Amino acid sequence: MTRRPDATHDSEGQPGPAPGDACTDEATPVRTEFKFSHVTTGRYLPTPGKAPGWPFAEIGHWRMDVDGSADDWIRELTDWRREHLTRIGYDDANYGRPELQWAQRNFVHAQMMVEDRYFHDPDTGRYTVDRYLDDLEARFGGIDSVLLWFVYPNIGIDDRNKTDLAHDLPGGLEGLRGAVADFHRRGVRVFLPTMPWDNGTREPEHSDWQAMAELVAAVGADGINGDTYNGVPRAFLDACDAVGHPVVLQPESTISAEEQLIWNVQSWGKKAPNEPVPPVAKFKWLEPRHMINYENRWGRDRNHDLQYIFFNGIGYNAWENIWGIWNQFTPRDAETLRRVAAIERRFAPAMVSMDWRPYARTLLPGVFASRFPAEGYTVWTLVNRGEYGVDGELIAVPHRDGTRYFDAWNGVPLQPRIDGARAVLAFAMEGRGFGALLALAPGAEVEGLDAFLARMHEHARTPLASLSNTWRSLPQQLVDIAPTAPAASAPDGMVAIPAGEFDFVVGGVEIEGQNWEGNDVQYPWEDSARRGHRRRMAMRPFFIDRTPVTNAQFHAFLQASGWQPRDAHNFLRHWVDGAPSPGSESKPVTWVAIEDARAYARWAGKRLPREWEWQYAAQGGDGRRYPWGDDWDAARVPAPNRGRRLRAPDDVDAHPDGASPFGVLDLVGNVWQWTDEYVDPHTRAAVLRGGSAYQPQTSHWYFPQAYRLDQHGKYLLMAPCKDRSGMVGFRCVVDAA
Repeated sequence: MTRRPDATHDSEGQPGPAPGDACTDEATPVRTEFKFSHVTTGRYLPTPGKAPGWPFAEIGHWRMDVDGSADDWIRELTDWRREHLTRIGYDDANYGRPELQWAQRNFVHAQMMVEDRYFHDPDTGRYTVDRYLDDLEARFGGIDSVLLWFVYPNIGIDDRNKTDLAHDLPGGLEGLRGAVADFHRRGVRVFLPTMPWDNGTREPEHSDWQAMAELVAAVGADGINGDTYNGVPRAFLDACDAVGHPVVLQPESTISAEEQLIWNVQSWGKKAPNEPVPPVAKFKWLEPRHMINYENRWGRDRNHDLQYIFFNGIGYNAWENIWGIWNQFTPRDAETLRRVAAIERRFAPAMVSMDWRPYARTLLPGVFASRFPAEGYTVWTLVNRGEYGVDGELIAVPHRDGTRYFDAWNGVPLQPRIDGARAVLAFAMEGRGFGALLALAPGAEVEGLDAFLARMHEHARTPLASLSNTWRSLPQQLVDIAPTAPAASAPDGMVAIPAGEFDFVVGGVEIEGQNWEGNDVQYPWEDSARRGHRRRMAMRPFFIDRTPVTNAQFHAFLQASGWQPRDAHNFLRHWVDGAPSPGSESKPVTWVAIEDARAYARWAGKRLPREWEWQYAAQGGDGRRYPWGDDWDAARVPAPNRGRRLRAPDDVDAHPDGASPFGVLDLVGNVWQWTDEYVDPHTRAAVLRGGSAYQPQTSHWYFPQAYRLDQHGKYLLMAPCKDRSGMVGFRCVVDAA
């Protein structure tokens, strides 16, 4: 029988007689009036112990007496919880559903880009789930669930909607189902994403909740992540129940309409205040079985994040590949997560105890503890907010004869000093470090405890402070392009670009990532990826196609070469019976992957342009913003398409007034054009130039346009089936003699 979280506590706010925390003898409690019904509208609860006249966290925090007011704080907060659950008509039935209870053990979650090369091998075209999971096991102890992210930031480059992109993964839904099964084989649950803001691409056949119910059932997924949702609507839960495939709902943002706690049995948490006293998660307090996966995607020092989750007994979103930007855990943070997760997993029933008590009393300022009682044992998680290590008596707890004590963080038994009815425990904690105390009730046993303690003892041989906490961006490499046979004069349909010097100035238009190191691409002359780039370049002469390659030209290539891509999904999907539709022969060919474009170029004795070659051919040497000059002129480019469906691009020669100084046509605003590819161990991405006519509306999250010649798009690559787009074509170059 489960207990609801509005259970009555005793006068000290402490539930029950199991081994618990002790009161300090000399402390004089300061009665504090807390008005929680008026101050707990946010994500976190106000902390106890602020001194009279408390101004803010950075001044006088040494005066805080948490122990002096914690009991009052807990008492008031317990009353607030009881009232608040009544106000929202709380019903805990979903937390008791066996098919959803796995969320209560979902301590390490990861958002994973499907483009990650550890998940999918582009050379073999196969999913490599074991490689992905083995890497995480080795670095920080593995994950309990994964969010397979296949939408943003590429969504909106054409009219494929969020569900269409799942069908375009390698092998379609059957291939995705196989990948999900591989995760399940390793004990990892799988979430799929949905987002309410995708209303500018192709109209779906069903409502969002019906479409997601069908998708998760088809591939065997376990949960739905609601991107930008402050609580996933109940319609998603009901739709999945209706098809016989119940799922865990996981809103990206913290729940705002508190009634949604009833059916969102899990959520993400964000931006916990980094103050001297660790904060308490509001929704964890309202419902201790509610699992939060704290997320700080751009964080490079995650020590506060990890202390916060350990103090609250909640989980973490171990998100490292952020839209193709690699933000890897430092060795110290990775090892910390391994140890935190090991304790939370081993004592998972305690982490969701209805009698959880934050701010259990400690004996030293700056050391904070939470008490998690379970049947037969109690666990205290401790965090040291100070910068210096501590060693000695840190906590005193009520004692019963026969109780055994263990330092679970360091994996060793403890011999308490018995002081009347208290057991006083001494152990060491590193600066900004962690500790865990286990009290085993008389006669109680924990299965596998000896082996677990031995593992923790082995880990503890390496102090966290000895590990590097230095963050470094991941180097990228520019993919080589072999030169062509040199030509003495311009081949048919090409324009001669003379030698000359120009300032190659360009910046990425990625929506996120600010100006942080690792964003965008890393040119060969740079020591890291960054958003803005500038270099004075001496250009050798070359020849470039006057227009993008047309449907007619690509059709001739297929007839002459017999080219058949290994992965043919979406290949020339706009053609009819293997040929361009009548009247479309002079339009740029699209629905071709970068691999298809390279195959055409090889056949034609050409190659794809380097990005700076494309820009020089479009811009000349005067740094103009557009091929025709510095001022935008909509009459020189195709009209924008702001509808929900693609329309055919204009003919490649339809806008002669849009020519560059060298006479190159159709550079901007018709279809994007393939140029260079960059790789790092986790991500492949192509630089796209010129923008397209397609401008889906309703959201700023769609793939951004880059009409200006000092801007480029970065398009994540996974596999040709997903990379091909109705708004991406290409043109070629030939080296000059």
